[in-house]
Amino acid sequence: MIRQNEVQQFSSLELIARQVVEGFITGLHKSPFHGFSVEFAEHRIYNAGEPTRHIDWKLYGRTDKLFTKRYEEETNLRCQIVVDNSSSMHYPPVDKKHPDLMNKITFSANCAASIMHLLKMQRDAVGLSLFSDQLYLNTGAKSSTVHHKLLYHKLEEAIASGGEAGKTTSATAALHQIAETIHKRSLVIIFSDMFENHSDAKELFGALQHLRYNKHEVILFHTVDKRLEMDFAFENRPYQFIDIESGQEVKVHAGQVKENYLKAISEFKKELMLKCAQYHIDFVEADIHLGYKQVLAPYLAKRGKMF
Repeated sequence: MIRQNEVQQFSSLELIARQVVEGFITGLHKSPFHGFSVEFAEHRIYNAGEPTRHIDWKLYGRTDKLFTKRYEEETNLRCQIVVDNSSSMHYPPVDKKHPDLMNKITFSANCAASIMHLLKMQRDAVGLSLFSDQLYLNTGAKSSTVHHKLLYHKLEEAIASGGEAGKTTSATAALHQIAETIHKRSLVIIFSDMFENHSDAKELFGALQHLRYNKHEVILFHTVDKRLEMDFAFENRPYQFIDIESGQEVKVHAGQVKENYLKAISEFKKELMLKCAQYHIDFVEADIHLGYKQVLAPYLAKRGKMF
């Protein structure tokens, strides 16, 4: 629990991350990850009712007090979190009347911040890469508090940027650049809708394959508004659709284009999933309306397999 006098120490995003992780960890005993270490490597006073399997009995023999056994496994996981901040990631438009609803960049930043907090809890190093039409931030992986503060700040800037029109998705170039800069085996986590501004999908898939170089582990969280972007759940009436990235506008009746749209988006997703499977990349569809467990659980599962 975060005490009231601690709140001022954290940025709003860091506070959200802590609350998300606290809520997620609370439910871990009901999940397959109940044995996963999510605490700092240190002793804690044993509380009545807790499982006894982690009690440090040797320490009890010396002190006559019960302490939960510290987790002795020290890891040196390096994680690079990659977030797409192109214009399409600022969809759907933020509605002030419904502050609980979020767009793709806010969801991605909240997820990234929560994973950063988990990494910090386990003393793992994390770096952050942000891209749109170019890779404009690419930090090394560090574990210091100052470094974490910087990354939270950069994520908050991404949310506040508001989806400037014309910021296309150049994932191909960005992922190639990131792959060139990661020299030690790492876990690479990508948040993107993968709506690449490129006519040749093979080049995008080549960039994903490049990330597997030097045996990096990769998770792609395909971040979408599933109801609108994947299921095209628009009312059967005329709309004026605007491409956020190109600015192109088209007036159509939703019912007349739905079938072709669903076919095209289904083929895109199927090919993306097949390529990820071929390259041994974990593909996870992350619907912005379904909460954070769909992201944090696969992250913990992947991390557990790496050690």
